[in-house]
Amino acid sequence: MTFEDARVLVDTSTDLRGQALRFGVDRVDAVLFTHSHADHIFGLDDTRRFNVLSGAALPLFADEATLADLRRAFAYAFSAGPTEGGGVPALTLFRIAGPFTLFGQDVIPVPLWHGRQSILGFRVGRFAYLTDCSGIPDSSWPLLTDLDVVVLDALRDRPHPTHFTVADAVVAARRIGARRTYLTHMCHDLGHEALLARLPSGIEPAFDGLELTVG
Repeated sequence: MTFEDARVLVDTSTDLRGQALRFGVDRVDAVLFTHSHADHIFGLDDTRRFNVLSGAALPLFADEATLADLRRAFAYAFSAGPTEGGGVPALTLFRIAGPFTLFGQDVIPVPLWHGRQSILGFRVGRFAYLTDCSGIPDSSWPLLTDLDVVVLDALRDRPHPTHFTVADAVVAARRIGARRTYLTHMCHDLGHEALLARLPSGIEPAFDGLELTVG
């Protein structure tokens, strides 16, 4: 399987089941985790259905701290002895300790600040996904050059201790210099059309169901 043919999920949000049904997601070949906050991991149990459809365990990739939290939060899935009838997800854990290859494609973890917590974004080719960030460490900027598309956190206009504001995201997007930037993790304070109207060219809010093609 090539990366182009694979279906790789970033995080398992609490509404994973609803999103999968809404958008016809019937296969997941791997999951990359950015961090272990509830809104990013608590849909993990719903991956059981993908186990049934694929007949295989689902590989999960995360840093050591996130792996430890997954083992604790979903201890029943990692205890010895399978249960009958697909009662728990079948999961295989892999520790991210630097760049790695997934389905023949290099995946570059990008360290980010989420408040005081160090989390991960990901770069794949000329695409980068940077959610839940309040800062980009100096060492991570060189990992974000020569991008076509970046997806970037922008919670709201008012300052927040663990997320970029819209203004922060615009500054970061201009420094990254990708051809297109899509803002994500936005809260209800931001209306899509109103935000789109005031953003600079090349930067726009993402939306549910957005599909991107990246060369």
